[in-house]
Amino acid sequence: MKQFTLLLIAAFSFSACATTSTETHQCKTIAPPDYATIHIVDRPIDFDKERIALTKAYIKKHYGKSVDSIRITPKIIVLHYTAIDSVDASFNTMKPQTLHGGRKDIANASALNVSVQFMVDKDGTIYRLMPENWMGRHVIGLNYSAIGVENVAKDAAHLTPAQVKANIALVKYLKHKYPTIEYLIGHHEYRRMEKTPLWLEKDKGYRTVKYDPGVKFMKEVRAGVQWLGLKEPPK
Repeated sequence: MKQFTLLLIAAFSFSACATTSTETHQCKTIAPPDYATIHIVDRPIDFDKERIALTKAYIKKHYGKSVDSIRITPKIIVLHYTAIDSVDASFNTMKPQTLHGGRKDIANASALNVSVQFMVDKDGTIYRLMPENWMGRHVIGLNYSAIGVENVAKDAAHLTPAQVKANIALVKYLKHKYPTIEYLIGHHEYRRMEKTPLWLEKDKGYRTVKYDPGVKFMKEVRAGVQWLGLKEPPK
């Protein structure tokens, strides 16, 4: 009975901690007994009817799917860095529902702002920015099956050991909660996924060059979760 209760707490952790305001508050998500307790701070970005409608339109335009819900079945975890060396500035970039300049490389594809489910600060604090199984916009071609994790750093050299440790814990938590997850990839590896059925992008000209989070960071995180059997992108 105790184990069942813990599983229920983990399964409904976001709804229990969600807030309609942007105020940050503490939420302790208890993973099953064979995992360490993972602490998550809920800090929701703006995500109401406007962003949901834009997300549905994005799914229709880029993936050719007409959907009633933006819920996804997670199959990929994508690790990123923010290219911004501040947690507040990184959050404020994703908080608005629509793009506000500075992203000419993706603006023509949609007015939908970028978003990820999680963000990890330099000290290892894990923030949940939106419901885990809603579609964000963070990786071309794969959003419809991907959970994104942004790490606060201006470049790969500024990623920290605390972030490596937090990403390992978060990947373990997500894989246990969503057994459908098959892949763990870095954003810089995303185009290698074009060879898989999970790639859905219909616009052959819509691609960007990415370097985050880098080979070293991915090697360290993968070493910590190797036993989970998550796949890398095809070579």
